[in-house]
Amino acid sequence: MANVYRMMDDAELQATKDALDHEAEVLASKLLRLDMARGKPNKDQINLSRPMLDILASDSDLTDDGVDASNYGVSDGLPTARKLGADLLGVPYEQVIVENSASLEIMYNIISAIWSHGISGEKPWSEQGQLKFLCPVPGYDRHFAITEHFGFENVPVAMNDDGPDMDEVCRMVETDASVKGIWCVPKYANPTGITYSDEVVRRFAALKPAAPDFRIFWDNAYIVHHLYDEGDELTNIFDVIDSNGDDTERDGLVFEFASTSKLTFPGSGISWLASSMVDRAWYERSLALRRVCPNKMVQLAHVRFLPDVDAVSQHMKKHAELLRPRFELVEKRLSEALGELGIATWTHPRGGYFVSFEGPEGSAQAIVRAAAELGVTLTGAGATWPSGNDPHDSNIRIAPTYPSLDELDAALEVFVLCVKMVALRLELERRG
Repeated sequence: MANVYRMMDDAELQATKDALDHEAEVLASKLLRLDMARGKPNKDQINLSRPMLDILASDSDLTDDGVDASNYGVSDGLPTARKLGADLLGVPYEQVIVENSASLEIMYNIISAIWSHGISGEKPWSEQGQLKFLCPVPGYDRHFAITEHFGFENVPVAMNDDGPDMDEVCRMVETDASVKGIWCVPKYANPTGITYSDEVVRRFAALKPAAPDFRIFWDNAYIVHHLYDEGDELTNIFDVIDSNGDDTERDGLVFEFASTSKLTFPGSGISWLASSMVDRAWYERSLALRRVCPNKMVQLAHVRFLPDVDAVSQHMKKHAELLRPRFELVEKRLSEALGELGIATWTHPRGGYFVSFEGPEGSAQAIVRAAAELGVTLTGAGATWPSGNDPHDSNIRIAPTYPSLDELDAALEVFVLCVKMVALRLELERRG
């Protein structure tokens, strides 16, 4: 669709600018203080898990399949917590380790351990010179920050409607031994909300890396975070690897992660790691030096509150009832205000926590600044690219989950106005 502002004559453009400036003055007078910066669960979502706080009491039985959750032991987690993770991820029980609340911490620890001690019999990454990590963009800023912290060159890879550009991924991974990994959020990706297609997953599973110590970091953070009953289906990458009948050289290809961070209490839940048995044994050696055991009491409370996949599914339907109206409001407001202007596009996720917005080239930073001046805090422009450097300055991650519906509506009113104002200003600059 053509940019409507480019079709206006100078007088029409100036009149439109005057009208938008007046709208901005009205909104500024409201002295708004609204936050859409991060994808946090809202208070009503968190309250869904409050009954879990009543599960463990002083007279509770604290054993789980013969394991005393109140004492040292079982460094890989409570048996029922491991089983729940295995069932959610669709992998054998033996391949699962249960950790504390943050899967991001597991990712950091894995990269740190390979950096200092190596994996697959290779030299530590710290001794291999300048290395690269692939970063599908737009993507998750905290992923990119980890590899940047360790000195990797974060290499952007374009995201298509069905996942990363696999021609580029295959070319780099299979020809360049300095490429050591790739970040992936394969289901309801952050921030686009897309789910990797069967073909993309198959191509990942069939990779023949030039580097034996290459790993796919498969962050399945939104595996059960559907907005609708007919949620997206993601092919199980471990099933595809197994069906390929590959030899032991490919026994360590994927680290998969998940957590309860957006199921129960953010920062006070449990997380899971699934990997090949070879990589599991490698990780356990590192784990044994860092701690005696995870917080098994938190694990016990979780598995008694959510004992199986069906219980998780029913719990997440309650989350969806709270989140769906927010995402539908985003779609409604963006479509009504911007749909016919030809100045922006956005994703239409069926799950996850975000909407990815693309404004005109050179607009994102200005939109975020303008919104802040009117009292709405957005995710920083560029956050979805490595080092915060969006070369097009066009992508903004919209996080609609935390505000109330009324607050979200007010924030979106500001957002669409800022998009219009910046797009119009860019047209005026183009005309000189």
